[in-house]
Amino acid sequence: MKIQVLTDVLKVNQTVAQENQREFDKSRTLVLNVMSSPGAGKTLIIEKTLEKLGQELKFAAIEGDVATANDAERLAKYDIPVVQITTESFGGACHLDANMVREAASKLDLSSVDVLFIENIGNLICPAEYELGEHKRVIVLSVTEGEDKPTKYPVAFRNANVLLVNKVDLVDHLDLNMELLLQNSRKVNSNLDILQVSAKSGNGLDGWLDWIRKEVQLRKKKSGA
Repeated sequence: MKIQVLTDVLKVNQTVAQENQREFDKSRTLVLNVMSSPGAGKTLIIEKTLEKLGQELKFAAIEGDVATANDAERLAKYDIPVVQITTESFGGACHLDANMVREAASKLDLSSVDVLFIENIGNLICPAEYELGEHKRVIVLSVTEGEDKPTKYPVAFRNANVLLVNKVDLVDHLDLNMELLLQNSRKVNSNLDILQVSAKSGNGLDGWLDWIRKEVQLRKKKSGA
């Protein structure tokens, strides 16, 4: 019975997600669902992206957290539209769903937005099951989490488009086999774009910025812009 209930919930969610994506397509906005474990650095990566590309592209963000608006306040300092989703009032849900995103997106004027970041709640399990209407999924994995996370949480990595291996400036201080981490990631998803970055130092971020530029151009070309 529980399996059937979950199946029904995900089916309804998928329907709303498809409606969301149609709306995003109309506005010609690239929508990125950014996921990670807590503390992996996804907010800082978004901040650095806004800092580097803020004059070139127009951004907006939907921030998901169980409680507090700390991350939304960090992004708002970059003078972009930000909508906070706090799931504490929904029983402390550990993920965003398509209906939450639809309501949040309705508060944004996406007609002039090139990229919408949806920063999901810090969790590599629940968010992976729920489509939001995004065009691409981005996984941020800190090197401090170890080499086995892609194989321990395969759904998140299997459904992702790009993996940002973050905090590579710490590798020399860790007992980490980077090659094994990369192998595990490709074992789960052979099509995964993998970029090694340090949001703190800025190393490797040029590749990430180029990836965004490319996806924005592909989105505009696809929409006939």
